[in-house]
Amino acid sequence: MLNDIKFENPDLLHLLWVLALQAAMLAFYWNWRKRKLQHLGSPELEKRLLVGFSERRFWLKNALFAVIMSLIALAIANPRKRTLTTPPAQQSADILIALDVSRSMMANDVSPNRLAKAKVFIQDLIKKLRNERIGLLVFAGDAFPQAPMTNDPEILLMFVRNAASDAVNDQGTDFEAAIQTASRMFPLDSEAGRAVIIVTDGENHTSDALAAAQKAHNDEGITIHTVAVGTVGGSTIPSPIGGELKDYNGQIVRTSVNETALRELASAGGGIAIQLNDSGAMDKLVAAVGQLRKSTVDAKAYMSYKSYFQWLVLAALILLVGEQLLWWRKGKD
Repeated sequence: MLNDIKFENPDLLHLLWVLALQAAMLAFYWNWRKRKLQHLGSPELEKRLLVGFSERRFWLKNALFAVIMSLIALAIANPRKRTLTTPPAQQSADILIALDVSRSMMANDVSPNRLAKAKVFIQDLIKKLRNERIGLLVFAGDAFPQAPMTNDPEILLMFVRNAASDAVNDQGTDFEAAIQTASRMFPLDSEAGRAVIIVTDGENHTSDALAAAQKAHNDEGITIHTVAVGTVGGSTIPSPIGGELKDYNGQIVRTSVNETALRELASAGGGIAIQLNDSGAMDKLVAAVGQLRKSTVDAKAYMSYKSYFQWLVLAALILLVGEQLLWWRKGKD
């Protein structure tokens, strides 16, 4: 069993060198103490000066302190057991989530801003679709894969949390690029139903999105759902350099959600269009995904870890209390 336990931060085991420092300091102190006592020249005087001193308790307290420091150092290095986990095969559809990270998604007409709100929604959606195989891409004026199709929700959640508006340099909102990239990310050998969920404010700056959605749905069997983020009233967009974003004429840019464009896009892709803030929006989307054809998918094995640092910390605390309760002086006879 011990062979399966490895340290997460093995470099921090160098903290154990503090034990060598403690040993050197104790050796120096003990030799200095012996020399001073020898200068007294009288055993009787020595006994009177050191009345109540317990050499055994002195070394016991220092030994306890050394053990406590060792346990703390080992806890900081975090010993953990690695286990290869192979989930059972499951019935899954293939879902690709496309997250808009264009600059307009930084508008704060929804709190704290559209992108943050969209990320929370996607995280909740992933948790509700735990039995599906899900992938992730981000897009603005271009689209880039972030996570391949996987049954491991923790990986997806990590990528969603890290998504940022500077992930794509080419600004704008190109739905066509998002749909085409998504179609390339679906596995070719899967018989499962396919769906792309586009989470965006709907500000499309290209003209071929509807044609791309129709082609993906009719030729490749991909259903396209849209999730609108933002309000019709809209708001200004924070500038990366401070203040509000302005156009080339120096006018402040305002952005509002384009629900009409998103309904048209979903209709062309055979899916549904929902507003993120609508009551029951999540349930409608989950129900739509649940209607997709399922296929047996062998889940990939993954490493899981069980940490033991908390037990080391607990032992160190117990010994620390014991060390503090142990007096230097002898008990009365």
